[in-house]
Amino acid sequence: MDIRTIIADCGVIGTRGSLETGISAVTSDSRKVTAGTMFVAVKGFAADGHEYIAGAIEKGAAAIIYEDSDALAAAGPIREDVTYIRTASSRHALAIAAANFYGNPSRKLSLVGITGTNGKTTTVTLLYHLFRGLGYECGLLSTIANYVGTRRSEAVNTTSDPVTINSLLAEMVDAGCAYCFMEVSSIGIEQERVAGLKFSTGIFSNLTHDHLDYHKTFAEYLRCKKLFFDNLPADAVAITNIDDRNGMIMVQNTKARTVTYSCRTMADHTCRIIEESFDGMQLSIDGKECWTNLIGQHNAYNILAIYSAAVSLGADPEEAMIGISRLKSAPGRLETLRGPHDLAVVIDYAHTPDALENVLRTLREIAPERELVCLFGCGGDRDKTKRPEMAAVAQKMADRIIVTSDNSRTERTEDIMEDIKAGMDLKGRARSLFIADRKEAIRTAIMTAPEGATILLAGKGHETYQILGKEKHHFDEKEIVTGVFRDMETL
Repeated sequence: MDIRTIIADCGVIGTRGSLETGISAVTSDSRKVTAGTMFVAVKGFAADGHEYIAGAIEKGAAAIIYEDSDALAAAGPIREDVTYIRTASSRHALAIAAANFYGNPSRKLSLVGITGTNGKTTTVTLLYHLFRGLGYECGLLSTIANYVGTRRSEAVNTTSDPVTINSLLAEMVDAGCAYCFMEVSSIGIEQERVAGLKFSTGIFSNLTHDHLDYHKTFAEYLRCKKLFFDNLPADAVAITNIDDRNGMIMVQNTKARTVTYSCRTMADHTCRIIEESFDGMQLSIDGKECWTNLIGQHNAYNILAIYSAAVSLGADPEEAMIGISRLKSAPGRLETLRGPHDLAVVIDYAHTPDALENVLRTLREIAPERELVCLFGCGGDRDKTKRPEMAAVAQKMADRIIVTSDNSRTERTEDIMEDIKAGMDLKGRARSLFIADRKEAIRTAIMTAPEGATILLAGKGHETYQILGKEKHHFDEKEIVTGVFRDMETL
């Protein structure tokens, strides 16, 4: 594809060199540059891509997109065999160029995006399985994994970079996918990773405390989420949870048609829980009963969001409900393992104060007679302000608490645990254990729990690794729990 086609709508300020040159790839990663590549110099948070222009040219880059003229001058003399394109924003240009290079695949299928603090992974994963069950070829872009039809690939970020997104969307189009269901993070929105994508549907789940290490203020976090709905086209649908105090704020400036859902009040789609157990819930959705294998009030919202999206996308309401009744929870989301002495170990990804409270409340409501043990930690090099808040939630909702490591990264686990401890009073600390080694903490939680207890392992969920320092180590909580159960049976 020629340069002129790729840079259309990229906010070009000026060019130097031929615009007819053929381009073999687009990237912002200088390590991936080969002969014929268009290299986009993006100013990042850890490094400035302008510093790698000279290296990209040496490796055969045919075109350079940049925004900083001084940085370009510092990269060395202008080459006559290279095309230089200056733009107002290299980050924005990368997203548009990637979409153009892959033939704007988001316009050739129905792209459904969900944003919010909690519930994104569950909702997109279940929508993917629901629509496959309805007979459609689908794609999935999520925190856990990406799917093109049934072909799986690992996901690195909640919202991937624009080149990866458009590459996968193009594969979905080639594979005959009619739909793609995609998580859209606030950071992905702010960094313009979704610029240039045409969404047919946007879904808002909820907005609570998270990512303030990045956004600094809740107002900025909200602004980034809202921007997703502000940018939806007029022929799209914006589906919003009006039980969240920011639900209508999200869609107040959208051009899309708005659809509301609620578990508390009148809305386009409503839901209430009739009964629930560890095995699932009986729901009333728009006045009709529906069974789901998922549990918890927060999952009632997820199911209602899924149903609202399915109906908006043209699915028959009754077929959608039948399909919902067959769905299983996403991996690491309220995943229950039964063990000796009637123990129930629940693995969940809850890593925000609101998510932790939702899960603990669900477990308390389902089995109020059981002792409830909460094991959790907090990620290192991330939002520190939520650490004492997580502790306060655990103290309020659980009978016993075990504070341990999560992905400590470059912080000392002991320092993170001290930040968590600050959110407890003396009574809370008295019924807490502080064990830095998460594997040992899990073993202690299970081995010391009374008969019939419920033990929540919060924070890791689907992850099968733990990041300590700068190294990623294998760490699968299901394997660990199964091993402890096995040891208990031999005692």
